[in-house]
Amino acid sequence: MSPALALQGLTKSFGAKRAVDGLDLEVRRGCMFGLVGPNGAGKTTTLSMATGLLRPDAGTARVLDHDVWSDPAGAKALMGVLPDGVRLFDRLSGGELLHYVGLLRRVPPADIASRSGDLLEALGLTADRDTLVVEYSAGMTKKIGLACALIHAPRLLVLDEPFEAVDPVSGEGVRSILRGYTASGGTVVLSSHVMELVESLCDELAVVAQGRVLAAGTVDDVRAGSSLQQRFLDLVGFQASGEESLAWLRSSSASS
Repeated sequence: MSPALALQGLTKSFGAKRAVDGLDLEVRRGCMFGLVGPNGAGKTTTLSMATGLLRPDAGTARVLDHDVWSDPAGAKALMGVLPDGVRLFDRLSGGELLHYVGLLRRVPPADIASRSGDLLEALGLTADRDTLVVEYSAGMTKKIGLACALIHAPRLLVLDEPFEAVDPVSGEGVRSILRGYTASGGTVVLSSHVMELVESLCDELAVVAQGRVLAAGTVDDVRAGSSLQQRFLDLVGFQASGEESLAWLRSSSASS
């Protein structure tokens, strides 16, 4: 069976900066896949190229056998995408936004209302369905963005930092939705800086740094007998600064 997402030789530079450097990655169908890496590792750039939001300098991205760049309509119809820092049509209410996105995604009008109601309830937004999105908190905005990504029942979800700014109660609700989605055959690719989240939620993952994959596989394979946090630090070459590097700060605190 072909993978849900297949990236081959993805490359992207911004001026002299090589953000993604010949990156190869495959995500099997029906799994929860985590993409982790330090700031500036190329995660967001990779996901943007994988979903058709940013054209690569080289390489290919395929979603369930559809090439993202030669067959964008076919590929994007199968994807639900939540980019980091996404700008929504925030002068619409939450309910109006879901209705509009449902129409854009060619969901039958008869289904949009029922699906919107289900999503708003599952994400704890029913009471705010008539509130303008511009008035939503950061966490609520993240959740309505997720609802927009799900409205057309995609087969692949690509989520960039989906739990950022989401409170613990809502976060557990999102986890439950994603687990149910993958249990029914859907595939989730998510990026996160929180190792504990990826370790507890994902089946497989890849560690990315300097635009390349350093390790990929099941969570157990990647952590190789260590904690994921420690394995991640080892892979990216983290070294703690010396004891005296901030001596002036400690002495300042002590004197006060």
